[in-house]
Amino acid sequence: MSQTVTLTQAEKPISYDINIPYVKVSDDLEKNVKYPKYLPTWDKIWFDPLQPFEYEDPALRVQDKSKPNLLPAGTKVSHIQPCIGSVVEGVQLNKLSDAAKDELALLISERKVVAFPEQDLIDAGPEAQYEFMRHFGKPNYQPISGSMKGYPGFHIIHRDGNVDEINRFLEQRTTTTLWHQDVSYEIQPPAYVLLGLLQGPDVGGDTVFAATDAAYKRLSPTFQSFIDGLKAVHSSSKMINHARLTGGLVRKDSVQTVHPLVRVHPVTGEKCLFINGEFITKIQGLKEPEFHTMQEFLMQHMITGHDFQARVRWQPRTIVMFDNRSTMHSAVVDYIDEDTGAKPRHIFRLCALGEKPIPVNAREK
Repeated sequence: MSQTVTLTQAEKPISYDINIPYVKVSDDLEKNVKYPKYLPTWDKIWFDPLQPFEYEDPALRVQDKSKPNLLPAGTKVSHIQPCIGSVVEGVQLNKLSDAAKDELALLISERKVVAFPEQDLIDAGPEAQYEFMRHFGKPNYQPISGSMKGYPGFHIIHRDGNVDEINRFLEQRTTTTLWHQDVSYEIQPPAYVLLGLLQGPDVGGDTVFAATDAAYKRLSPTFQSFIDGLKAVHSSSKMINHARLTGGLVRKDSVQTVHPLVRVHPVTGEKCLFINGEFITKIQGLKEPEFHTMQEFLMQHMITGHDFQARVRWQPRTIVMFDNRSTMHSAVVDYIDEDTGAKPRHIFRLCALGEKPIPVNAREK
């Protein structure tokens, strides 16, 4: 006869990702929220496995590389770092034509991360935000974390207080950073991702991005030739099992997919490392100690490569769009008060699913 096991507070697993809420925000905290409509909900929806689909990258439709529709005279473009990251001022995303959106996809492919401060799209509502991202690809539906009622493509990132949870997390972890590529376990992972800041601390809460194509180029030709043909197994099982263990809502069975360890970007033609500290469970053809050594080396190569990274400092009503194929990223949870925990930080994410990752030897097949 089975028995229900109730875990004590000490026995409960620490948060999988300290950025993500797994429970409803308390009534006491709701008064601190500037955009209550975007508080996380856990609707009991079930998603079947993603089926293969045709994908045309909108960047490939651009004829004029100067991007006249997106960047007319008077637009200001400032680079964060030479090889990655730009800030664009004087452009309102909700006013872009389809041709300008195509050019935006090209700009993101080239610069990898693009920030747009003071965006009216933040206040345009979920339907307008949903429709905007549909131009860049099919929406991704989040399997476990909080979403918006009626809009399952929204992934809500919200932190406010939770001092006990944060303290427990940092008792076991040395850092809050969690370097990853979004939803890499899907058969066709996201190409373009949008983050919209609804509310954030005055200082802190930055997001750091690393360029996976630049990181690949730094490797020796001998090492490049070795990893070019390797394939990695990506799985969402750890995330799904954690949600079930903590009593969280699960909307989709775990997904396991084999992807190339090095993928070719369809727009730039660059080779990009497709490495992920959260979702990769093995590299085919390598024994377990070899896999762990390889993964640790590549992850540390990405994390410590400050000369191919960009740190985005959030400003009010900022939208950041990034290329999920040529970047890794991590939020920085440094906005913590010792008495109350995290200061309010509220972001929504929308992902546009792209092509099946292209292996290096694709043209040879």
